[in-house]
Amino acid sequence: MPQPYQPNVELLMVAWLRSLPGIPPDGVATSLPGDPAAWAALGFVQVTSVGGSPAVHTPLRNPVVQLDCWANNPNSQKPPWGKASALMETIVAACYANNQQRVLTMPEGFSNARLLAVYPLIEPRRVLGDEASFARLSVDLSVTWSVAA
Repeated sequence: MPQPYQPNVELLMVAWLRSLPGIPPDGVATSLPGDPAAWAALGFVQVTSVGGSPAVHTPLRNPVVQLDCWANNPNSQKPPWGKASALMETIVAACYANNQQRVLTMPEGFSNARLLAVYPLIEPRRVLGDEASFARLSVDLSVTWSVAA
């Protein structure tokens, strides 16, 4: 029987975000869906690994992940900042919750992962100038995790 693949931080963060109350499970991925109508009602969270450093002598990973919370209103040119902000603040609040440390189930074929800590490195910030009038807030998070034994 083949061994499972090792997970990566993007898989881990997608699983963690989908488990949070207030975050739409179908509204989290590593790329924004092509059809804005598909995520207009609840918004969307995009996960991107942007750096960090693994531990040298232990199997702990400590990457930095950028989260972008997107919202759109197809019937208006006014960006729905409140909807994007509500998603972002739900995530930031979860960073300080007591239930961070846990094993997360990865997709089939991958080993599970143990989340140890996740916290913001900066305050969430607006990303301005979107020609489609989407609201987008961005934050960088530090994540400490390992493959679950």
